[in-house]
Order: sequence, then structure tokens, then C-alpha cells
Amino acid sequence: MIALLGSVFSGYIALHWPPAWIAAGLFGLSAIAVIFIALRPAIEIHESHLLVGRTIIPWSTVRRIDQTGWNAPLGVFLTLADERRILVLHPGDVDSSTSLLRHLRRYSRQALLDGIPYRQFWGEAVPPAAQLPPAQTAPPKQLPPPRYPLLRPEDEDEVERMFQRLKAVGHIDQRSSDEN
Repeated sequence: MIALLGSVFSGYIALHWPPAWIAAGLFGLSAIAVIFIALRPAIEIHESHLLVGRTIIPWSTVRRIDQTGWNAPLGVFLTLADERRILVLHPGDVDSSTSLLRHLRRYSRQALLDGIPYRQFWGEAVPPAAQLPPAQTAPPKQLPPPRYPLLRPEDEDEVERMFQRLKAVGHIDQRSSDEN
């Protein structure tokens, strides 16, 4: 709205001072760009699909997500299974744009995310069968669980002494049986 008012004001000034037409043109272009972005259709995220206006895009058809250099407003190119490329523009602030981008990347399980495979992008382990050719697949080796020290070495010695005394005597107390 401000850009539109700036364009009108600059146009009025340009009637008396011709270089002001440059400012009027720039204000006019920015007003058109802001209006275009603000009137983009709503974007809804669902479990099974993405809804952009009236267009339903199933997650299984998204093959690639490429982010443009825009963060706010967010610009993302979606490449679909039928090779169509759709530009999704979200005119929100940085937080809502980041959230939308994260949801787009999370639900597009079959897509390349900025050229990186989904599992690699999110740091998921690739199953061993996917890494080796089918003839070389072997059963995974069972590694023992890691052992973390719970006590200091001197405390471990004390616990070991108490355990040995318990095994030998049957109780840990220092008292004799006639004190009971």
C-alpha cells in the first residue's frame, strides 16, 4: 500500500520535476510485486498431499525440492513426477517460511532436497542392503552394547569388596550376630 501511495506521490511530483518519474516507476513496480505476492493462493500441508490454492499435489509425486535464494517471502521450486515444475511462493515472515520449508522437506520422502537424497539430508542411516550389491549382502553383525563407566575406579573397588564380604558372610553389616 505504501509503495502504491509512493508511486502516486512521485507521479504528482514528476509533473513538475521529470526525474521523479524514475522514483514513480520504481514505487509502481514494487507495489505490483507486493500485490502479486500477497494475492498468492493459500498453502496447506496435509498428511497425504500439499494443497496450493485448488491444486492438490500428492507427496508421492514430488521428486525434487529446490529452494530459491528467497527466505521471506519463501520461494521453492517443486519438480513433480511428470517433470512439471511449480514455483511455490509463501509471503510470510521468516519463521513461517522456515516452518513451511521444513514441512515440505519432511513430507517429500521420495524427493531430492536441494540435490541431496531425503535420507542423507535428514541424517538417517542407509540400510546395509541399500549400500551393498544384492550378491554381497551379509547378515548384520551384532555389536555388544557400549559400556559406560558409572562409578569411579576407587568406588568400583569399594563395591567389589562389599560384594565379596556379602558372598562370604551373608550380610554386609560390621556388627556381630549377638548385638542384634
